[in-house]
Amino acid sequence: MILEVAILDVKPGETTDFENAFSEAEGIISSMAGYCSHELMRCLEVANRYILLVRWETVEAHTEGFRGSTDYQRWKELLHHFYDPFPEVHHYLPVGNEKGNRAA
Repeated sequence: MILEVAILDVKPGETTDFENAFSEAEGIISSMAGYCSHELMRCLEVANRYILLVRWETVEAHTEGFRGSTDYQRWKELLHHFYDPFPEVHHYLPVGNEKGNRAA
């Protein structure tokens, strides 16, 4: 299993709209092949910062399957305009897991 981690800085004053849009968007991501689970959490110290944690079966399920899908276009329409700056996304593998996929 792979953990996708994205720190999302939402434009000030747009957090409620972002959370509402994410409510729709999470139905998109959760329907993808290779998706396992996700969590969206709001930062206590920085009011407009969130962390998105998504568990995938493989890196490719995220980078090729999800990002290559037509549904990803809707995800982008719903969410990408909220971010400033645009988030970096990284993939993590559990320590000691020699059989999992590794991001290059």
